Amino acid sequence: QVQLVESGGGLVQAGGSLRLSCAASISIFNINDLGWYRQAPGKQRDLVAGFTSGGNTIYADSVKGRFTISRDNAKNTVYLQMNSLKPEDTAVYYCSLTWYGVGYWGKGTLVTVSS
Repeated sequence: QVQLVESGGGLVQAGGSLRLSCAASISIFNINDLGWYRQAPGKQRDLVAGFTSGGNTIYADSVKGRFTISRDNAKNTVYLQMNSLKPEDTAVYYCSLTWYGVGYWGKGTLVTVSS
């Protein structure tokens, strides 16, 4: 039983910034499969940023240098800092983790970037 709740989405102009948060109902200290995904209208859901099994971070090429994923294990929360936003970043952003072999997803938070 895992609940994930994203927050922080909204409307922002191109070049602006947003910070997304994902609060988990379980401890994430030992969770390796943890990351952010996004789905734009008419597109598939793709990985944006995540943590590797070794504790490092990985990013989609389209967001490298602009987005930063971080975590606060004491708060069971993962963050996505998004800078220099572009209209093509517009999407619903989802937090996801795998716990005991089962994948869990939040309901998503909408990010809209206007030109």
